[in-house]
Amino acid sequence: MSWTQNYDPFGNAILSTAAAAFPVTSLFYLLAVRKMIAWRAALVSFAISLIVAAVVFGMPVPMVAAAVAHGVVYAVVRIAWVLLAAVFVYEVTVEAGYFDTIKQSIGGVTSDRRLQVLLIAFAFGAVLEGAGGGGAPVAICGAMMVGLGFPPFQAAVLCLIANTAPVAFGGMGNPVRTLVAVTGLPEMAISATIGRILPWTAAILPFWLIRSMVPTAQVLEVWPGLLACGLGFGAIQFLWSNYVDASLVDIVGGMGTLLWLALFYKLWAPAKIWRYPDDPPPAARASLPAGQVLKAWSPFLLLAVFVVMWGLPVLKPAIEASSYKTPVPGLHNLVTRIPPVVAKAHTEPAFFDIAWLASVGTPTFLAGLIAGPLLGLSPRRTLGIFLKTCHRMRFSMVAILAMMGLGYVTRYSGMDAVMGLAMANTGWLFPLFGTLIGWLGVALTGTDAGSNALFGSLQVITANQLGLNPILMVSANSAGGVMGKMIDAQSILVACAATGQENREGDLFRAVLGHSIALAVIVGLIVMVYAYWLPGWIPKPPG
Repeated sequence: MSWTQNYDPFGNAILSTAAAAFPVTSLFYLLAVRKMIAWRAALVSFAISLIVAAVVFGMPVPMVAAAVAHGVVYAVVRIAWVLLAAVFVYEVTVEAGYFDTIKQSIGGVTSDRRLQVLLIAFAFGAVLEGAGGGGAPVAICGAMMVGLGFPPFQAAVLCLIANTAPVAFGGMGNPVRTLVAVTGLPEMAISATIGRILPWTAAILPFWLIRSMVPTAQVLEVWPGLLACGLGFGAIQFLWSNYVDASLVDIVGGMGTLLWLALFYKLWAPAKIWRYPDDPPPAARASLPAGQVLKAWSPFLLLAVFVVMWGLPVLKPAIEASSYKTPVPGLHNLVTRIPPVVAKAHTEPAFFDIAWLASVGTPTFLAGLIAGPLLGLSPRRTLGIFLKTCHRMRFSMVAILAMMGLGYVTRYSGMDAVMGLAMANTGWLFPLFGTLIGWLGVALTGTDAGSNALFGSLQVITANQLGLNPILMVSANSAGGVMGKMIDAQSILVACAATGQENREGDLFRAVLGHSIALAVIVGLIVMVYAYWLPGWIPKPPG
């Protein structure tokens, strides 16, 4: 039985748009106004999307169920599995007692507080974001900085601002895979485009960070170090996202920047070491044995090696051959999109893609399994850490599955099309507004992947309506979203808890809000430049 999407079920564009937006706006309301915990809000909004799809838009109930199944299977294999495995690698490092070595190896590079911010909050934070995200970069880096003597509130502010450059590729590239899931656009094209938007902000972010910490004159004292940091990270981010993959951008970018800055700070140092007025004199730096440092970093190095191996031409065909792909019963080529959303009517494909071995999560999990015994843990204890990780992250997994289910129902029911047609009314300013939609989505949902699941297909539809490149606009959703990360409720709460600033959440929100808005607008302006002045720099969509 086939079914054709209806883009005006009420015969009134305003009412139909309000109905289509209701699941998303209810999510925002529950998170921002009712302060409901994220996984519960996601479940409620997901349930609302099912009712709206079936009752208002007339999608047959079996098709609604099939769309949910399609989204959940993709989320489990391609997103939840990757995130669990990545956090597992981090937990192994902590449980084995080597995280202190990582902390010392970073903090011992320089005693200048301004440069320590770049090493910890910016570069190491990117490694942690790439290895799982979920508040870990802010929590861990914030605690590290307080431990090194930074004022707690300022440490929280700095970590929140710094945790923007890597978010679009966080969790081993989960936001990019989410966009692929809800739009069907090529992964490397999206990865490359995000990698052409964000390096510009990465280049200025070190200056922005340190200016939020000290006056301009003291920023200029360390401009070579700031430039080295921004250009180094931005260059790696551009090269890896454009020419390798989306999974390791943050881990390679963060670790590469750490190594580059450690070398650079040996060759260059500021004329005057800056420390806080009440800081004790810097202690003599203890030299850690190279073997100990290498061992501490080995889980992340193994992770990078294994993920790269999975993509080698020698192994990739055999790994991908193990995948099982089959049409989704009751959904594949049974939902028809019609003009004006598309140029001519076509049916929507839908496949279950069971690719456990090919998923990035599998080499990541293997890296964790090997890293445990390498760091002195028994195989049994290593597996126990993974089970504890699964239990600790169970509610995050529920939120991911609900978000993806909502995103797939929105796409196959046509609700995304209705919202996209409404957004087309912003005209030539849509590149800016589309970027801010991504920013708002992350600010309210707490994740770039969640924002992409909600708005990825909307961006495609609106871009096609306006004659814009849809790859640019879905990438703008993710790139703009990263600037909303510093003001989402989860990040604010985590930053306060990690730095001992409980009950100062409101103060912290106000402290970073201006930075968040200003940086989001900058990203939007970069997107406008690509849309109207440099369109040839963006990959073309297939077909």
